[in-house]
Amino acid sequence: MSHNDSLIIDVNLHDFEQRVIEASRTLPVLVDFWADWCPPCLALSPVLDRVVKAYAGKFVLAKVEVDEGDNMKLAGRYGLRGFPTVLMFVNGEETGRFASAKPEHWVREFIEQHCGC
Repeated sequence: MSHNDSLIIDVNLHDFEQRVIEASRTLPVLVDFWADWCPPCLALSPVLDRVVKAYAGKFVLAKVEVDEGDNMKLAGRYGLRGFPTVLMFVNGEETGRFASAKPEHWVREFIEQHCGC
């Protein structure tokens, strides 16, 4: 999946530290761990895309396709048990997470509580 919008980026095991952990010290990063075989992942994806655009630069959405390359190691590192799972990082630390598809209003409330934006 490729994105033309700099608010939505694809990350992997090899650039996660720089593009998520380090980047979150400047701007919060919401990380979507997803798989293309997962119907709830495909349902949540457009919701996350709409929310990140609505917040207009207050945070970045990073997408990790867990079946690509070594990305499943990231899922293991964070103890993820199912997909989609979404983690918020602020100042290099995880500030919140949720699993499964959620409606847009729920995702917005999560952002308000965990983003600091």
